[in-house]
Amino acid sequence: MRRHLLSAGDEAAHRHAAEAAAQLDAHLRAGGTLIPVPTPGYTPEPGETAYADVMCTTARFYAIDPVQPPRAGYFENHPSLGRRWVTNRRLDAQRLQQAEAQAQEQWRDHEWARVILTSEGIRINPPGSPDTWLPFDHVLLTGLTAEPDRQELVLSYSVCAPLLLVGPAVPWLVVALGRLVTPTS
Repeated sequence: MRRHLLSAGDEAAHRHAAEAAAQLDAHLRAGGTLIPVPTPGYTPEPGETAYADVMCTTARFYAIDPVQPPRAGYFENHPSLGRRWVTNRRLDAQRLQQAEAQAQEQWRDHEWARVILTSEGIRINPPGSPDTWLPFDHVLLTGLTAEPDRQELVLSYSVCAPLLLVGPAVPWLVVALGRLVTPTS
């Protein structure tokens, strides 16, 4: 249903991504291996090999503590009671509901970031932090959910909030991750 809303450039990017993933899958099925790539700005750990260096939109799925909104109301100059604060209970309730809804678990921290796929895990370089690499190791991976039509990949880990990767590189990453996480003998 969403495909008809894509522009011609988006359609071409989707097609190219699907073709790249299919080519990698065919290469791996024929006995090929993932080919190491250079990663300027990232130094792999000893024994770690980089296989992809791409840009993706990233996000994390978590809840936050609700922020109590300030009380709503106004000051009234009453003829017999004097100046007093009159609360707006309806607006207070509405603001509290909004704050609680915003605090629920949802995808947060959407950022365009550099993503490196290595033999040991995924490394993410947040924007504005050239020397910071967030590690997401394969040994901690508990689930992988791919949506190829939307170019989305959700990675669930045993020790942290799920990670969302979105972009044209995702179909290729899904195939490569499948090989790295469940290698064939």
